[in-house]
Amino acid sequence: MDLKDIQNLIKFVSKSGVNEVKLEMEDVKITIRTGVGKTETTIVQQAPLAAVPTLQPPVQEPPATETNTGKETAEDDSKYLVIKSPIIGTFYRRPSPDKPLFVEVGSTINEGDTVCIIEAMKLFNEIESEVSGKIVKVLVDDASPVEFDQPLFLVDPS
Repeated sequence: MDLKDIQNLIKFVSKSGVNEVKLEMEDVKITIRTGVGKTETTIVQQAPLAAVPTLQPPVQEPPATETNTGKETAEDDSKYLVIKSPIIGTFYRRPSPDKPLFVEVGSTINEGDTVCIIEAMKLFNEIESEVSGKIVKVLVDDASPVEFDQPLFLVDPS
């Protein structure tokens, strides 16, 4: 449905004296409300649905022992630097499916090295490291959505 069709629909509804009209199609949802001397239009276009990812079985972690408690893990992680997402988007670990990963656990990185790509609004943004060190842990799965300021990597600065 193009803009001209929508404008014609608004004119028709306002002349007909109807208070509200809702129109839903595959990719467009339109609600037109009219009142005394006032017309309100709401248009919602849905993006095409992405493929539903397959669910992976949960990973079983070994039971906590005296040396492996949640408190000690948190303390261990506190000595690492965190690379966080500067934007909302989809996280990718490689520049394209046929290319190698930017970084892996154990990789040594320097400030300014590209560590991943985040796709936002069909733009692929290279994310550069602001720290130097060794990648200890990747905190996000490849092709997963990420939020602003979400931790992506743990880096050992030593």
